[in-house]
Formats: sequence, C-alpha cells, structure tokens
Amino acid sequence: MTYTPIRSGLESLKTVLPTEFKGKKLGLLANPASVDGSFVHASRIIHTLFPGHLKALFSPQHGFYAEKQDNMIESDHGIDPELNIPIFSLYSDTRIPTKEMMDHVDILIIDLQDVGTRVYTFMYTMSYCLEAAAKYGKKVFILDRPNPLGGIAVEGNILSDSCRSFVGRFPLPMRHGLTMGELALFFNREYKIHADVTVIPMQGWKRQMFFKDTGLYWVAPSPNLPTPESAVVYPGQVIFEGTNVSEGRGTTQPFEFLGAPFIDPSPILKEISRDISGAIVRPLCFEPTSGKWAGQGCRGFQIHVTDTVKFKPYRTSLLLLQQILKHHKPDFQWKEPPYEYEFHKSPMDLILGNEGLKKRIEEQEEINKLEKSWRMDLAEFKKIKQGYHIYE
Repeated sequence: MTYTPIRSGLESLKTVLPTEFKGKKLGLLANPASVDGSFVHASRIIHTLFPGHLKALFSPQHGFYAEKQDNMIESDHGIDPELNIPIFSLYSDTRIPTKEMMDHVDILIIDLQDVGTRVYTFMYTMSYCLEAAAKYGKKVFILDRPNPLGGIAVEGNILSDSCRSFVGRFPLPMRHGLTMGELALFFNREYKIHADVTVIPMQGWKRQMFFKDTGLYWVAPSPNLPTPESAVVYPGQVIFEGTNVSEGRGTTQPFEFLGAPFIDPSPILKEISRDISGAIVRPLCFEPTSGKWAGQGCRGFQIHVTDTVKFKPYRTSLLLLQQILKHHKPDFQWKEPPYEYEFHKSPMDLILGNEGLKKRIEEQEEINKLEKSWRMDLAEFKKIKQGYHIYE
C-alpha cells in the first residue's frame, strides 16, 4: 500500500503559527528525532518562526543529543552553543521539571518521537511535564508524530498498580496504539492532571500506518532503536532487559538480535516456529561489543518481520523467553535491581508490568492461556483509548 508522505506536527506548526505564542517565552522538549522533512531541528524552526522567544530546551532519557546508550545513564544540563539558552536534562538529578526550570517559559512545546511501547520513557517524561505545567500555570503544545507500530493493534497485559515505575506510570498494555498527542490527552483527562494542553496534529496519518507507510525518514529516537524494524520488535524484545540474555545492545541490530553463550537455538526453533505469525526467527551467532556478554560469542536468534500487521512482538518474545527457560534454566538468570531508579522491585516484574506473570512464564503456562487472562482488560482499554483518537 502506498501513501502520500504525511506532515508531522512540527511541519503543521509552520502553517498554524499559534497566536498564543506571540510575546511568550517558549520552551521545547525534544531530541535528535525532532526534525522536519528536511532534517531541520525543531529548535531551529521555532527560533526562526518566533525569533528571540525560545528560552529553554529540555531533553528526555538518552540526552538532548541522544548520546547516552543505556538505562540509568544520566545526561547533564548544558547550554545550546548556537542559541545560547539552557538545556535542562529530565533524566539527571530529576526526571520532573522543577519550578526553576519552568520559570524560563510560559509555553512548553513537546516534540518527541515515541515508539508505541509501555516501557519507553518519553511518554512519562511528557506526563511529568504536563503535571509541572498544571502546577506552575504553563501551557503545553504537543507537536504530534506517528506511532511507528500503527494506531490500531494493542497487545499485552495492562500494567498493575504494584508495578508502577518510570517504565510504567499508567495502566497501559505493552503495545498501546496511541500517538504522543493522543497519550497527552489520555493522561491529562484520565488521571486528572488538568494541564492546558493543545495538540498540533499530523496531516495525512491514518491509524493503519506503520512507520514504513508514512513517507517520513527515520531518525533514531534513542541509540538502540536505529531503524523502524528495531521499533517493530521492541515491544517484545525489551523484556530481555530483565534477564541475562542479551537483547542485542552492542551489536549493529539491537532488539532484532537476542542470545547468550549458553543458548542452543535448534530445539527452541523447533518448538516455536509454528506459533509465530508475521515473522521468521532464524538462528544467529553474534558478539556484542558492549553490554551483556561483551566480547563473548552469543548464540541466539534474529527476528525478521515479514508482515507487520500479523506480527505480535510481545507474544513472540514471550514464546522465546519461555523456551529459553525450558531448555537453559541452569544458566538463565533474572536481572537483579536496580532498574530505572527502582532499587528493590524485580526488573522483570517492572518490564512485564505484573508481579505474577514471571512465575507463570517459569511454570510454562501456555501463551494462549496467558493472553486469554488479560483479554477482557485489553478490550476495556481499547474502548477507553478510542475516546482519545485524533485520527480515524
């Protein structure tokens, strides 16, 4: 299916030129993926459209330049060398904007590329900004961008209250099917944040579009999601962050690869191949240059997605995890805390979003039974989420 290239919220800003911006101090939460179709950064576009009004920049996890590789690697505050304005890191000594930061602005503009997955922290940074804006009387404008996984399919269990963290603030499934603009409206109303929020929507985006259908260029929103393909597998492969199995960090294709020195792929592939749709999982050998098993040969798998509509990333990775446990339990380990500033809770519980799910996976409960157990909650979420759809 071929589509005309869409226009992001940043592109729309050029034609909308909100009257509310006139005479106001502007702030921008962004990173390297915050560019237009000519790769001009949002900060430069806003500076050109509203000369002298951009007073502060804010950055999410991985930093304003997305240079920080891993979790819990903080980025520093700084000064933009061209605009000579402060850059406030919201992944440093605080993940919540302070009054001193917010005093620099009247309006905070947010332009971040999300990846459609519950554990990706950008949406929670946005939610903290909404809360700070409500607290300190600031307005927020969201420049919307596509959900690279589309806006229809949802997948996975809903986050339990006991597993709330910076990789899960709100009860979402692993794959949520909302854009950043829609998430902002959802958070703002459902959780009574009461911020003054305006979404500048995309033009031409349709809910059935994956990123490959948008006509846009992919700029990595974080270092280990280098391609749209890595984003498609991420809602499943991210669970391996909670284990001693490499999720492919330190390779050329993070999250598409997984493995460890102790894995024998052959018996696992025999058991799971019939249960996977929309992808081919093939055996693989790789050697990470950093992260888990750095400098050691790993055997494992590469996921080749052949049909993005049929592919279920969470189901696929749960199947792989379960079989790795079944065949390699003596060598397999769950990651110990800390994980994303939680120093006591199991990282795997935080990623899965449920304290009982890890045990059910260990006990080899059938994946179909697991999926059935959260089907009603997922149906209820789908009903709620439709009330926040900007794009039909």
